[in-house]
Amino acid sequence: MREKLHEVVKFLPWLLLSIFLIPLPIKADEIRPAYLELTSKNDVHYQVALKVPIKNSQSLAITPIFPNNCLTQGHARTVNSGGSQVSHWQLSCKGGLLGKEIRVNGLENTTTDIWVRIQHQKYTQVERLISGKDHFLTQYQPSYQEVIKAYTIIGIEHILFGFDHLLFVFALLLIIKGKRKLVGAITAFTVAHSITLTLASLDIVTIALPPVEAVIALSILFLAVEIIHSLKGKVGIAARSPWVVAFSFGLLHGFGFAGALAEIGLPQNEVPLALLFFNVGVELGQLVFVLATMVIIYVIKPMLSSVNIRRCTIALTYCIGSLASFWVYERTFSFIL
Repeated sequence: MREKLHEVVKFLPWLLLSIFLIPLPIKADEIRPAYLELTSKNDVHYQVALKVPIKNSQSLAITPIFPNNCLTQGHARTVNSGGSQVSHWQLSCKGGLLGKEIRVNGLENTTTDIWVRIQHQKYTQVERLISGKDHFLTQYQPSYQEVIKAYTIIGIEHILFGFDHLLFVFALLLIIKGKRKLVGAITAFTVAHSITLTLASLDIVTIALPPVEAVIALSILFLAVEIIHSLKGKVGIAARSPWVVAFSFGLLHGFGFAGALAEIGLPQNEVPLALLFFNVGVELGQLVFVLATMVIIYVIKPMLSSVNIRRCTIALTYCIGSLASFWVYERTFSFIL
């Protein structure tokens, strides 16, 4: 029995290596949501924008179906941008859209979902459609409960499918020793990204997103280097004062969250409420990830010797650093070239 356990322990670093070397950016194509936005000019004429993720060089087959009183005007303009196909066209709906059903076909054939945002003249309606719930009725005034539910889910989804944000938090868990320091670092990260998320979402501070995304990847690479140094006895700032690092880079991560929120937008009549609960969703998702990771570590750690714990940490760190390096190059060249 001990020999079998020993073999498993020897194999564990390589298993972890294989898991982290899975090309996450490619897998994320199917996970990223689609977006449908309708902006009303006079409750009859609408500007429509549809953003659909591209997978295997083809956009996902997702098609919005509008009521019979709606007619497309002119031809759709379609471009590929940032791994998605974006289409724009005009829609004329005699009698308006209020109280009418909007349906999206094709969700049953994909694992993605679609967020629908209707910007009326006086209010905004946001809906999330998935396979099995592919239609909704437009409303005169969305309730507080609907805004809270929608933006909490958006926040949870963004953090749980935001692999770069999760890797940063995971790297913090690897380098921080002691519960007090860990709580301090996670709190600092939360406060920091909440500040910049709010400032950017309210257009108080504006900053180009592509360079921010590149520096977010660089923050993960920095932590990977710090972890390796700490294993060699060279204690850096991330190990000594993790809250400083978490707060500093958390400011940048907040701009990343704001960029994701900007794709959906905030309801004009409920901006503070939507922003608050998007942030609540992000924190809930982050808390779930941290607790799940700590439980896994708690279960596995007693099974490993100190030597094998070190091996696993090194293997994980090199995986994190390699993936972060790839993201740095990919994101940097995306706005340089």
